[in-house]
Amino acid sequence: MNYYKILEVDKNASPEVIEKAYKTLVKKYHPDLQESNLKEEAEEKIKIVNEAYETLSNPNLRAKYDERLKQEEISKEDYQKLSRENENLYNEINNLKHNINSNYTQTNNLNTENYLQHNYQNEIEYQNQINQAKQQAYHDAYIQDLKNRGYKIKYKKTFKDYLKNFIALLITIAILFLLLQIPFIKNFFVDLYEENVVINYFVNFISNLFNQ
Repeated sequence: MNYYKILEVDKNASPEVIEKAYKTLVKKYHPDLQESNLKEEAEEKIKIVNEAYETLSNPNLRAKYDERLKQEEISKEDYQKLSRENENLYNEINNLKHNINSNYTQTNNLNTENYLQHNYQNEIEYQNQINQAKQQAYHDAYIQDLKNRGYKIKYKKTFKDYLKNFIALLITIAILFLLLQIPFIKNFFVDLYEENVVINYFVNFISNLFNQ
């Protein structure tokens, strides 16, 4: 829903122009000035006009709305670009099919059918890539819109994420174990354990827990 179109003003309109347009529309769609069968429709129209004016008349709300509108326009441009690329690809594939069919008729080449099938599979694969790109573009625009509105995005961890963390932990432990086999590093930690009371107490506490 484009608030600027609802108020019938340009997106760069000044506050004075927006206020004037709002008053004009409120007077135009006022339920008391409508015929009985149009009163309900006019009331709905007034609600939308009020909503648009409340946003565009407030500088902070208008700035946030303009940013969200900009993101939506960018997403629309990406979608149109992908659509044009998809259409061009479709035309190229149709031309390729036509040329292959013509050559097949003229030369009776048995391998032409396999070649056509191969290109058809490429077409399907590219179509899937286009769809994935569109979905990713919409997803990225949606996430960016939420971030612009102040939401914090949290992603639910999957089993794969936990598995990666567990493997990373095992690798870290293995590296530490190997480092402790080096004499001067081992001596450093032994001296640190013996000289630092806090570390001495902590290591003994952990050791007692595992020995129980």
